[in-house]
Amino acid sequence: MTDRNFDAVQCTPSPSVGAVAVDRRNGKVGVVMGHVGPYVQLRPPRGGREWDVPPEDVRPPTPSEELSAKVAVANRRWGR
Repeated sequence: MTDRNFDAVQCTPSPSVGAVAVDRRNGKVGVVMGHVGPYVQLRPPRGGREWDVPPEDVRPPTPSEELSAKVAVANRRWGR
């Protein structure tokens, strides 16, 4: 049985907590901190204030974006 009122937006897969993701609206790279209501919460890799992104506006990072984010996290860990 199928639901004729099925909303594809609600079934947009959300990235896992700790994954690197990109906000399509502004191109910012962030680390997924959680999911609140319909939103994915991203935080800059070096830390800072989280922001909410609708799941349809989140995309996986390119290899270059992901590497840059991981380097930023490592540098923060080592105090650079």
